[in-house]
Amino acid sequence: MFGNKFVTQAISRSAENGLDRRKFFAAAGVAGLGVAGAGVLGASGAFANDDQGSGGGPSDAAILNFALNLEYLEAEFYSRAYLGEGLPDNLTGGKGDRGPVKGGRKVDFKTKAIRDYACEITFDERHHVEFLRTALGGAAVARPAIDIDAAFQAAAKAAGLATDAKPFDAYASEENFLLAAFVFEDVGVTAYKGAAPLVSNKTYLEAAAGILAVEAYHAANIRTSIVAKGIDLEKAANKISDARDSLDGSSDLDQGVVNPDGKANIVPADKNSIAFSRSAGQVLNVVYLTPKKATSGGFFPNGTNGEIRESAANG
Repeated sequence: MFGNKFVTQAISRSAENGLDRRKFFAAAGVAGLGVAGAGVLGASGAFANDDQGSGGGPSDAAILNFALNLEYLEAEFYSRAYLGEGLPDNLTGGKGDRGPVKGGRKVDFKTKAIRDYACEITFDERHHVEFLRTALGGAAVARPAIDIDAAFQAAAKAAGLATDAKPFDAYASEENFLLAAFVFEDVGVTAYKGAAPLVSNKTYLEAAAGILAVEAYHAANIRTSIVAKGIDLEKAANKISDARDSLDGSSDLDQGVVNPDGKANIVPADKNSIAFSRSAGQVLNVVYLTPKKATSGGFFPNGTNGEIRESAANG
């Protein structure tokens, strides 16, 4: 589409330092400059050597790798539910220890709409993994160890939905699948929104906004499906919301699928109809299943891979 001469001149005009050039290469590779752009980018990936943000916060690479950990978790959960198998090996390697995934199996969906939703979300999450791994190139972290079954049982017990005698199996029915998906989807939306102000590269900020939008579609889809199932599933989902709220701090931000007046609450938002955010530490509180400062637990028994791996101290 563009020749090497055009790309070189554009770099000279726009890049003031090495970091700007690397980010221009990243934009060129992903925004579609064709063979010329891809050749300039090379095989190292967009953020393989990225620097810290100007404010001393985490680098774009660290933020995208944190997102990649979450996408691994979602992709593994949904892939097992719809396909009966996890991610292929070629989508799980990278920096850090590649861990196994425990639990999960194919769900016997009874409702065509929910089965179709599961299909669509499965491949959306796989595409997110593929996109982030491509964007990060050699800087991409490996899939960390993930424990699906034990973590869902712990989460369900915390929400009052399970006991040792009556365990929770996320894959036993489409109703359980919806409740398990509800655990993830709202967290994904708030995680991307919380990370957005920290991403300095506008190309990747736009991409992250696109992923946020897809996660929001997913969340609304799952919430709508839960409400359609009736009051028992609504009450169970609201208990999960309360349990999340007990993990991520004193603010009562998380919202269930129905309001106290019994009306559906498909879009959890503030009085200005703006979705709320979670910090990376708060997100890790939820997926580690602890209100305390920790570097592992819950769905990630050995912690996440990458620089961002410590939950907040909320309890």
